[in-house]
Amino acid sequence: MSETADTRGPATVPSGAQPTSASVDVYRTRLAQRSQIEPRPHNTVWGSMGNPGPLSAPELRRYADRGYHTETSVLADADIADCLREVDAITERLGDDERVIRESSSGDVRSLFAVHQLSDIIAEICSRESIVGVARQILDDDVTIHQSRINLKPGFAGGPFYWHSDFETWHAEDGMPAPRALSVSLALTPNFTTNGPLMIIPGSHRRFVSCVGSTPGDYHRESLTSYRPPFGTPEEEDVARLADELGIDTITGPAGSALYFDSNCLHASGGNITPYPRSNLFVVFNAKSNALQEPYGGTAPRPDHLAHR
Repeated sequence: MSETADTRGPATVPSGAQPTSASVDVYRTRLAQRSQIEPRPHNTVWGSMGNPGPLSAPELRRYADRGYHTETSVLADADIADCLREVDAITERLGDDERVIRESSSGDVRSLFAVHQLSDIIAEICSRESIVGVARQILDDDVTIHQSRINLKPGFAGGPFYWHSDFETWHAEDGMPAPRALSVSLALTPNFTTNGPLMIIPGSHRRFVSCVGSTPGDYHRESLTSYRPPFGTPEEEDVARLADELGIDTITGPAGSALYFDSNCLHASGGNITPYPRSNLFVVFNAKSNALQEPYGGTAPRPDHLAHR
């Protein structure tokens, strides 16, 4: 993948000091009144820049600085065709199952969850060294799959995904202790600048942006279909402040490209009103030492297809 960037320089890298007590929640969110932007107390690349794995030391340093890494030609044409066939087969097989999320406006499939459990083909792709090996290297640990999904944006009908940090949700609603996790987005179609590609605020992963409002129980399905969920969404002024300081990178690339990005990156994607679909396979890897606990937001844990325990 490549990027067309509007960047204004990275923020100062925090010290990377680790919290000394597991009982202290250093990522307080779902606050009663106003949000906060705090320095992240954890490293981005765990271990050292000399961790063995697919990425070079300069690539690891850039990942630590910007919060993401891109590669081209990670999936072959045959892999892409297999994944797209699996989407059709899974959708037909599941029907109205809760793992199938549809656009509220059109009824088109928006997301399919737990795809590595529903498809041996997709499970094999997730286990490849070029994919999981990068996660092990950055997180400096064995990993588990926290979540897998395929996000679909059909031509003329693909809805947007509002600004958010995945870790904020996974911490508050799933009980993920620290942002020792990352996502891999594998392009199953070309990601153009025009068909709703992912946008990342580079360097935002080094801040923790809290959100306002306690989350009601059994809210997860509504949040997955909403353009701008009322909970777990950062304040506009916080997004604007970070975008003004750090810029916004638009991630584009041909089918088969990969984007590896930190769980705490602020990111979003616009809707797709072009004729050209945008479909991506997302796999979230969590360090085994970062196993899920009780949700920090006080709600019941989300279903297994959203947060594998």
